[in-house]
Amino acid sequence: MAFDLDLIARVYKTYTERVEATRKLLNRPLTLTEKILYAHLEEKLPATPFSRGKDYVNFLPDRVAMQDATAQMALLQFMQAGRSKVAVPSTVHCDHLILAKDGAVADLNKAKTTNAEVFDFLSSVSNKYGIGFWKPGAGIIHQVLLENYAFPGGMMIGTDSHTVNAGGLGMIAIGVGGADACDVMAGLSWEMRFPKLIGVKLTGRLSGWTSAKDVILKVAGKLTVKGGTGCILEYFGEGADAISCTGKGTICNMGAEIGATTSVFGYDRKMQEYLKGTGRAEIADMAEKIKSELTADDDVYMNPGKYFDELIEINLSELEPHINGPFTPDLATPVSKFANAVKENGWPEKLEVGLIGSCTNSSYEDLTRAASVAVQAMESGLKAKSEFTITPGSEQVRYTAERDGILAVFEKMGGQVLANACGPCIGQWARHGSEKQEKNSIMTSFNRNFAKRNDGNPNTHGFVASPEIVTAFSIAGTLSFNPLTDFLLNEQGEKVKLAEPMGLEMPPKGFAVENNGYQKPAEDGSSIQVVVNENSDRLQLLQPFEAWNGKDYSDLRLLIKAKGKCTTDHISMAGPWLKYRGHLDNISNNMLIGAVNFFNEKTNSIKNQLTGNYDEVPRVARFYKAQGIGTIVIGDENYGEGSSREHAAMEPRHMGVKAVLVRSFARIHEANLKKQGMLALTFADKADYDTIREDDLIDITGLTQFSANTPLTVKLRHSDGTVDQFKVNHTYNQNQIEWFKAGSALNLIRKSLE
Repeated sequence: MAFDLDLIARVYKTYTERVEATRKLLNRPLTLTEKILYAHLEEKLPATPFSRGKDYVNFLPDRVAMQDATAQMALLQFMQAGRSKVAVPSTVHCDHLILAKDGAVADLNKAKTTNAEVFDFLSSVSNKYGIGFWKPGAGIIHQVLLENYAFPGGMMIGTDSHTVNAGGLGMIAIGVGGADACDVMAGLSWEMRFPKLIGVKLTGRLSGWTSAKDVILKVAGKLTVKGGTGCILEYFGEGADAISCTGKGTICNMGAEIGATTSVFGYDRKMQEYLKGTGRAEIADMAEKIKSELTADDDVYMNPGKYFDELIEINLSELEPHINGPFTPDLATPVSKFANAVKENGWPEKLEVGLIGSCTNSSYEDLTRAASVAVQAMESGLKAKSEFTITPGSEQVRYTAERDGILAVFEKMGGQVLANACGPCIGQWARHGSEKQEKNSIMTSFNRNFAKRNDGNPNTHGFVASPEIVTAFSIAGTLSFNPLTDFLLNEQGEKVKLAEPMGLEMPPKGFAVENNGYQKPAEDGSSIQVVVNENSDRLQLLQPFEAWNGKDYSDLRLLIKAKGKCTTDHISMAGPWLKYRGHLDNISNNMLIGAVNFFNEKTNSIKNQLTGNYDEVPRVARFYKAQGIGTIVIGDENYGEGSSREHAAMEPRHMGVKAVLVRSFARIHEANLKKQGMLALTFADKADYDTIREDDLIDITGLTQFSANTPLTVKLRHSDGTVDQFKVNHTYNQNQIEWFKAGSALNLIRKSLE
């Protein structure tokens, strides 16, 4: 089924003309990234080219996508915008609120009951405002988008950091907060700093145990979790051309783990095959007509050093399978060195659970490669020694895999097929025994592995690898194993060596599905009522945040000085807290409970300076707010990395936090703070982080002359009577400063409609 044919035709109708005009403006060959970005400008071409990493630019994305956990807050905000219908094609996908416990059917049925209020709200609000609605069980947002909506040369924003997955089909797809989505759905442009460009040249060809997943695991090891911040990665080369479309999606998906704005591949034969194979031959035909403009100009890939700000080269013929982790997705270890790393670091050697699937690796190709390992193991008398779960990415993939006997292979091996949903990848996993918080190891084909991410246990060592590597390790049951070289003993005591996995990019009999789970919105939603029970503990209508009072901030109390890694999972945990994603006050009870307090090395334990007692972070924040005392949060490097969840910005705003001052920000979180009317500041001198004491009174001055490119001043008044004062930087432009003054970006939208 092909969606948005008219939209895509309109994009392509003017695309070539816009690209040619851009080529004249820049007076040189263009990267693919530049072609797509300049073709989606809100206004006409500027007089001079945009400066990478400096200029803020307004874009007009082609569509918006939201998953159920983030859609609640995004649509609650959109309801305040005063619009009768979304201005661009938009969709909601119910994939986050399904708890993995007893298997696909039981878990899905329970989720529909447990979350009925939320699903009904999302269904009705989508129906009213012209939004496509994908029901629970339809699949994970990113796989569904790749199968149905992504198209070469397009531009999409989505309220999930892994929206970038669509880059595998040649689309610039970027994760944002709900406020950004709200703007675009309301007909406004979307603002982003023009990114720097990192070129990734792939030579050689993948073979044997090495897969597309290993490309991004290697890149993550090179760039680290913040090395891609402010950048778009553009992959190219003979090696890229040979990777399947879904394999390209896997690579782009995990670009979120290096902080990249997004990643993209140029249009090629693999994309054409995937479009046709997923029932979108019409789009493939349209793309073929302008295919030279759906990839970079020839000289760019011939002489990449002239066009990219940074260049990485990977020889796929020499690339080993990698295993990344634990606790961070950029700790990359080649499989040949992994057993030694396990021993040297004291990681738990026994593999308790292997989990494959998720939005990152749940394609038909992924499942067939993993199944080929399982088949040969069983035929050789081997059984899985670890627990094993399988998460299909969409109902289309699940139905096709079941038809072709792939799921039966996993079940025969002892695996449990879970619902077409995020499940354990985002902490929606009722893992038995996790409450004991025992030290253990799991291996997944997911994308993130932060502490507590999958099962809530801080002692679970999560490792990330390809589905076939996870399957092989699950059969071995130990991390001290290399499937490329080691033998296993079967039940008869015979030595068995696993052969290289084999997979199929596309199902030989084609994809099939009986019910894809899609609900088309009403043509006229004016009579549809969206009801939110005022006594609900799951949904809460929003009240506008207060506007700035026009004065400098003074006498702020330190809420918490976070030490080390502080992701959006630390700021606003998922797992059981997902049920409150539509209720700002309730979910604020998880605010910063995972952050490590610099002063006592504990989580969720900070000192209330007025009572002298240590208490939970949200309780102290509510106490200060009730007393009319503003607070500030101090953070370390890459603060707010990980998910796009805007709750990590809205909760502090709701709880009286005035500013967040850190050594450096992750891109999406900084943008979310700005949208919600917060001050997002960075230390001009990172060493000033060390001067902040637990009982300081803190002033922020210069706000009355708040302007772009002008630092503010922080003054620390210590309890011993001494004072420290230093400059802090910000990246606000004039438009964003108006968000701050109005109290939020949404307040400005509402005001413009009055």
